[in-house]
Amino acid sequence: MEVIKIIGVAFIALIIVIILKQYKPEYTIYVSILVGALILLMVLDELTGIINLLQNIANKTNINSKFLGLLLKITGIAFLSEFAISICQDAGEGAIASKIEIGSKIIVIAMSIPIISSLLEIIIKILP
Repeated sequence: MEVIKIIGVAFIALIIVIILKQYKPEYTIYVSILVGALILLMVLDELTGIINLLQNIANKTNINSKFLGLLLKITGIAFLSEFAISICQDAGEGAIASKIEIGSKIIVIAMSIPIISSLLEIIIKILP
C-alpha cells in the first residue's frame, strides 16, 4: 500500500518540522522540499505505468501522439507548479506562490491552444 508509505513519510516529516520550528525554523523549508521530492520519487513507478497505458491507448485508437505529449506536459506543469506553490506558501511567500500560479496557468493555456483549435475544427466539420 503505497499511500500508507506516503502518509507515513509525511507524518514523520511533520513531526520533524514541528520539532525544528522550535530550534531552527530556517531548516523547515529544506525538510519540506526533501519530503516532497521523496514522495514524488515514491510514485514515479505508478506515473510511468500511467504514461505507458496512455501511450498504448493512443496507439490503438490512432490519436495523434502530439496531443498526448501535450496533455502529459500540461499535467506535469500542473503538478510541478502545485509543488512549487506549496513550498512557497510553506515558506510564507504567498506573493511568489501567486505569481507561480498565474505564470503556470498562462503556460498551460498557451500549450492547450493546438488541442483547442483541433477540437474547434472537428466541431466545425460536424456542424452543417
